[in-house]
Amino acid sequence: YRQQGLLHETSLAWSRDGKEKVYVQDMIRQQGEQFWQWLERGAHIYVCGDASRMAKSVEKAILDVIATQGGKGDDGAAEYLNEIREENRYQRDIY
Repeated sequence: YRQQGLLHETSLAWSRDGKEKVYVQDMIRQQGEQFWQWLERGAHIYVCGDASRMAKSVEKAILDVIATQGGKGDDGAAEYLNEIREENRYQRDIY
C-alpha cells in the first residue's frame, strides 16, 4: 500500500512491550485531530482482536474523537460512525 501511495503513516501501540502499556484507544485519543482529518479524507478503519474489551474501548475512543474533533456531540458521532460503517470504511474482525 505504501508503494501505491495508499498508506502514508502507521502508528503502533504496544500494550505488552516496555514499562508503559500503550493501547490503540490511547493512540487514537492522543492523535485525535489527525485521526479526525483522516476520517474526513476518507480513511478506512479496521479493528481486529478481542471483542469483550479492546474493540469496545477502541470504538469508544473513535466516537470520542468524532464527537470532539468533529464537533458532533454523542448522537452525531454515533450517526457519523454508522455512516462510515455503511460505506465499509469501518470494519471489525473481533472475537
